[in-house]
Amino acid sequence: MSDPPETDGTGETGGASATDDAGPSTPHDAEAAAVRAGATNSSHAGHAGHAHHHKGPQSKKELAWLSLGALGVVYGDIGTSPLYAMRECFGMANPHRTDAAVAGNVLGVLSLLFWSLLIVVCVKYLVFVLRADNKGEGGTMSLAALVQQKLKGNKGRIAVPILLALFGTGLLYGEGLITPAISVLSAVEGLSEQNEKFSKLVIPISVGILVGLFWVQRWGTGKIGSVFGWVMLVWFIAIGIAGIPWIFRHPEVLQAMSPHHAASFLLHHGTDGFLLLGSVVLCVTGCEALYADMGHYGKTPIRIAWSTIVFPGLLLNYFGQGALYLDQGAKVTSPFYGLVEGPMLIPMVILATMAAIIASQALISGAFSLTNQAVQLGYLPRVTVIHTSEKHEGQIYIPEVNYVFMISCVALVLAFKTSSNLAAAYGIAVTGLMMITSYLIFLVCRRNWGWSLGASLALYIPLVIIDGLFFSSNVVKIAAGGWFPLVVGLGVFAIMTTWWRGRVELSKTMEMGTIPDDLFLADIAEAPLPRVSGTAVFMTSGTDGIPNVLLHHVKHNKVLHKQVILLSIVTENIPFAIGSSSLTVRELEHGFYRVLARVGFMQQPHVPKILARCQKLGLVTNGSDTTYYLGRQTLLTTGKSKVAHWRKMLFSFLARNSRPPSAFFALPPNRVVELGLQIEL
Repeated sequence: MSDPPETDGTGETGGASATDDAGPSTPHDAEAAAVRAGATNSSHAGHAGHAHHHKGPQSKKELAWLSLGALGVVYGDIGTSPLYAMRECFGMANPHRTDAAVAGNVLGVLSLLFWSLLIVVCVKYLVFVLRADNKGEGGTMSLAALVQQKLKGNKGRIAVPILLALFGTGLLYGEGLITPAISVLSAVEGLSEQNEKFSKLVIPISVGILVGLFWVQRWGTGKIGSVFGWVMLVWFIAIGIAGIPWIFRHPEVLQAMSPHHAASFLLHHGTDGFLLLGSVVLCVTGCEALYADMGHYGKTPIRIAWSTIVFPGLLLNYFGQGALYLDQGAKVTSPFYGLVEGPMLIPMVILATMAAIIASQALISGAFSLTNQAVQLGYLPRVTVIHTSEKHEGQIYIPEVNYVFMISCVALVLAFKTSSNLAAAYGIAVTGLMMITSYLIFLVCRRNWGWSLGASLALYIPLVIIDGLFFSSNVVKIAAGGWFPLVVGLGVFAIMTTWWRGRVELSKTMEMGTIPDDLFLADIAEAPLPRVSGTAVFMTSGTDGIPNVLLHHVKHNKVLHKQVILLSIVTENIPFAIGSSSLTVRELEHGFYRVLARVGFMQQPHVPKILARCQKLGLVTNGSDTTYYLGRQTLLTTGKSKVAHWRKMLFSFLARNSRPPSAFFALPPNRVVELGLQIEL
């Protein structure tokens, strides 16, 4: 099996291809395969129903609509942080909760929140990280692919950013599991502010909302998604307005914009001040979505939505909560809902619940998109992908992911019981991913943008210090729940790297059984086999050489169809592969054809449609007279490959339970023939 051909002038290697083995195959150079990952991670909060806008908005109206869309998807997670961020800060900073202690800490804590938003979101992500786009896409894997373009000759140096990016992807799954649980739970907890008797209903209502949310996924989110932006616009305006009266009541709270209050707080509180950073970081949860969803909306709409709506709304609400603490001290139990006492409380609870559902929906849709991309790129086994929209190709539903998320989210609510307990599990995934992003940005500055070492370090050192402080302050939370996203991250990382490595070894093994095209065709000419009418399509992972499944067929059936097609599908490092270059047909001898179809990592390979497109290139097939041949491998773990035994066992398990290739490639079930092969790894 030869390496896939280059895809463009950057020297990036072609993506995972259609296969006659356990999954999309990998070239021998494992590191080279990771270039394909492109923007695997662009789905953190990536709403699957949105088209990619790599070009800038063409008009002010389009810019406005894109900015509104960004409100509903990109900022759903960070937009619901006011529900619990300030509360967790004061609950941790003031264990005795005396009025004097609370009042004395308000300006310091508020200053930390303000400068965290300013430095992490405004400076790090909006100014620098958004510049690092990979063909319009963003995300941790996108950064890793950018770095790899410049380090492609050095396997050791390539492996580090790729492995970091894969682990970051695992952390995103961990964060994605926590977000629906903590968002919905913190919103519904507002009921207990209305009446203590409602406290017993918080968990059942939260579980009911989560189950309902996952239950409706099968019908698609297009109609729901169309109102996301408007609901979040109302949300940000509402939380901003809620804070204004309290700011007027205590205007001295605005002094917190001075950084000396944050510095003074940390200096005077020592270890307690340092540990408080583990709660402060909750105000920036979801900031990765700014970069991850760049491909959906573009840099400008994301920046406009932040500067005109999101940032002002968040600041007004946080400063309003600070003013509430100045006014009432330790009597405050829920600073967010304390801003809207009286008849406006229930409407705010309803609006908060809607915002929490939107934030959750973005993470769920993102998990579907992320999983689909990882499958296409060869990092995860095949899963069931159901398209829920005829208009939007990216709008998908993956039952396996949906049910895992539903069970996990409900279990989290039942296990942790309150959003405060869940907050302890939240920060470790966010801060770990922030550290990975900062390191990859440093590499991009050096290798891609041509910055000097001094200039790169001038950016990296402040960022890594801030990220390091946030991460280390969350380490103490591991025992209290921080272990959960780490376990999820490590588990996903183990699965992705095992599937990747297993396919590398399987590719090597399969290649040993192939023979060159010329040699096989010469044999056919010398010793002709009986030919039957119709077309035979052999799915192959290689772009050269006769695949094992065809050799197996000839060995046992001793017959060939009049027309034989060797079909390879290569996943490119772009969202959508379109145009004439995405399909090539090469006629060999004796009725043999080699077809190479290129698809983007957001596309589902549909083989019958691909063959129909071949007619324009001179290859005519009849669907009712076409047979598809696939290899069905039985993997044995007794081989001599240098792979840990546990990885062999895991890869074998994943291969047995992956979605059948016939369904993955949309093959007609009654026209598929599978030939058994036994392979030792």
